[in-house]
Amino acid sequence: MTNELFTKSVEELAALMKAKALSPVELTKVVLDRAEASQGKTNAYLDIYRKEAEESAEKAEEEILNGNYRGMYHGIPMGLKDNIYFKDKVTTMGSKIHKDFVPRYDAAIVSKLREAGVIFTGKLNMHEYAMSITSNNPHYGGVRNPWDLNKIPGGSSGGSGASVAVGASMASIGTDTAGSVRIPSAACGIVGLKPTRGRVSAHGVYPLSWTQDHVGPMTKTVKDAAGLLEIVAGHDEKDPASADTPVENYLDKITGDVKDLVIGVNEDFFFNNIDSNIEKSTRAAIQALVDQGARVEEVNIPALKDAQSAMFTFNVSEASVIHMNSILSRPEDFGEDIQGFLLSGAFPSSTAYAQAQRVREQLIEEFREIFTKVDVLISPTLPVMPNNIGEDLVDLNGENVDLLSNFIRLTGPANLSGIPALSVPCGFNGQLPVGLQIMGPEFSESRLLNVGYAVEQMKPLGDRVPGLLGQGDR
Repeated sequence: MTNELFTKSVEELAALMKAKALSPVELTKVVLDRAEASQGKTNAYLDIYRKEAEESAEKAEEEILNGNYRGMYHGIPMGLKDNIYFKDKVTTMGSKIHKDFVPRYDAAIVSKLREAGVIFTGKLNMHEYAMSITSNNPHYGGVRNPWDLNKIPGGSSGGSGASVAVGASMASIGTDTAGSVRIPSAACGIVGLKPTRGRVSAHGVYPLSWTQDHVGPMTKTVKDAAGLLEIVAGHDEKDPASADTPVENYLDKITGDVKDLVIGVNEDFFFNNIDSNIEKSTRAAIQALVDQGARVEEVNIPALKDAQSAMFTFNVSEASVIHMNSILSRPEDFGEDIQGFLLSGAFPSSTAYAQAQRVREQLIEEFREIFTKVDVLISPTLPVMPNNIGEDLVDLNGENVDLLSNFIRLTGPANLSGIPALSVPCGFNGQLPVGLQIMGPEFSESRLLNVGYAVEQMKPLGDRVPGLLGQGDR
């Protein structure tokens, strides 16, 4: 069984743990070995906590053997994105400036994961300060996509996506300001959930844009994401944006039944200028849901035409405030792309910020109106495929287009409006996986997870695995 452990879902591993048929010590050794063995290829980790992880695994084993099983993630090894504060451990934010920063407290989500009995395996690589989508980090080296090592894994949570895809972390937590959970999830063939704004506390997560930052699960399966969300969701008085809304039992609500589900499709924005193979996979998945009893309604969302401009205004303005001292005193210590991004923060005026706020309010209102008519919106997660590491342009049906603006084009509106959005695999384009995005009204995570589970049950990836997972690793 040992060689197969890192290919299993958390749901499968948890059942073995609960039955005392699997030891957290055994599993943790397998995952740590996998992390170290794959590190030279994916560069997913910034630091591996082998000694601490092994000690935590021994403690978890003792607790489980004594009948103190805490739940689904007890004894499960997991790496964390390196902008999430971890007490007494260097937390770099993927930057040179914070290369020696050691938080004095745990992020709220880390505290909850500790309570749940998670084994922390280390900190995961990311795009510098979470400010872009390639994870091509100039200070610690770029993360590579495990399906094709020449390709980007997406970002900014690229280390999280790559590590989960190859079993170097059994699940992870990412942060998402314009798509940074869903983008690498789509690119790496895993599940990524950006919850409703305020559903998961961002206290102790280094900010990018305080009005658009979200925190969410990145996992192999939909049920793994549901179980992880149950742990990290909930009100936190230390986070001003935290919502005091009851946490649901997300796992119990996953049935895969989509009979009478009303799917909203927006052609003008979410299906405009899409890679033809991505579009084909997405529409095939929608049709499969229709075949199971769902129906489709076309919807119109006018505010989407201004969404990307508004999102950029918030991101660049707020990030420039956060990093003002550093960009003025030591600009050379930022990577070239981040330096340019922050210096552009001088351009949005107070008028532009106010106009962006009006766009946000209009988009929120339009989404709320749409969701009185449909249950979910479905679209591709990404309109284009991951490009080669170091390239700024990407192919879109034979035309070279800008990678950054296209990678965040379909994911950004959910950040701007705060609605939940889930990315699940829905097929392949060549050798790389394709992601499908499911959006819904505020606090409809259980609905999104159920629809995502229905897509997952279609086995869109078949038996194919990343190139780093050979036949003998299945």
